[in-house]
Amino acid sequence: MTIEEHYAAIAPRLTNWLVSTGSRYEDACDLVQQVFLKLWKMRDDLRDSDAAVSGLAFTMAKNLRKNAIRDDSRITFKEEILEEDAGSATTGMMPSDNAYLRKRLNAAFAKLPPNLREAYTLFQVGELSIREIAHETGVSEGLVKVRIHRAKEKLREILADLVTF
Repeated sequence: MTIEEHYAAIAPRLTNWLVSTGSRYEDACDLVQQVFLKLWKMRDDLRDSDAAVSGLAFTMAKNLRKNAIRDDSRITFKEEILEEDAGSATTGMMPSDNAYLRKRLNAAFAKLPPNLREAYTLFQVGELSIREIAHETGVSEGLVKVRIHRAKEKLREILADLVTF
């Protein structure tokens, strides 16, 4: 079966299951899309059996939902931001302002060493797998994992004033 055929067979059941187990419909639809994007990326490694793909899809959805719930519960924006300098163009901006967040993220990424920035960007923005990043950059998969982990830690440090745990 093709991914499209699996999608037609599994997506409605998966969406209904997510909604029936407590997800909002919009969130369930987003999760189903994430699941099938992941399945499409690994399409060459999938067994053709509908039951195997269905089980994998449900497991992925369950794990993605757990991750989303965990991430949402850990990150809360502070009410105010301490200004780094009085003449800042961001004076009066709140963490929910997209322009402010974009400026802070760009500055944080600029502080990352190039090899960490490359690995993290390929992983998070480019949505490449560890294996694909290793092939693209010419380093081992282990080193790619280390670089992504270090980039996350560095970004957490730089942007620590934006979140409370």
